[in-house]
Amino acid sequence: MARTATIRRTTGETDIDLSIDLDGSGAGTRESGIGFLDHMLDLLAKHSLIDLTVRAKGDLHVDDHHTSEDIGIALGQAVDQALADRAGIRRYGHFTLPMDECLVTAAVDLGGRYAFEYHAPIAAAKIGTFDSELVEHFWQSFAANARCNLHVVLHHGRNAHHISECVFKTTARAIRMAAESDPRSDAIPSTKGVL
Repeated sequence: MARTATIRRTTGETDIDLSIDLDGSGAGTRESGIGFLDHMLDLLAKHSLIDLTVRAKGDLHVDDHHTSEDIGIALGQAVDQALADRAGIRRYGHFTLPMDECLVTAAVDLGGRYAFEYHAPIAAAKIGTFDSELVEHFWQSFAANARCNLHVVLHHGRNAHHISECVFKTTARAIRMAAESDPRSDAIPSTKGVL
């Protein structure tokens, strides 16, 4: 079965169309109206091998917060929907990724329950015009709606752009590992028999 999903999210602050294919190649287009976020979503798609198309219109005259948050929500909902009952997946994924002076570890459990631990502070308040705190908020919104445990740890790093890129790449790789089909089992990966 195709592991795809399409989410339409319309609020008083944003209008988002988002579609994914978990078994893709990283294809798709990202058009959020926020250049830096589009760059991060490109990295996410490329390193997770998830086809990801995002078209978003948000209240960018206010700031980037609502658009970034709602794309995180929609992406989480899409992953949750595409995984269906989660049978036959590896469930757990982790990755440690070096990028220049940065080193980040991400670990994910696509087990159907939400928990979020984020320890990747970015000293600079802005990355260009993008509020750096939105990196954490995007992933918190994703994890809550994907119904997963997500842990992200920055071991070291200084450059705000590099840290953000490293977080997105590392987390994408962990999601890729967790969402992959397990060649040894098509069962639901839990002793409970349900996730």
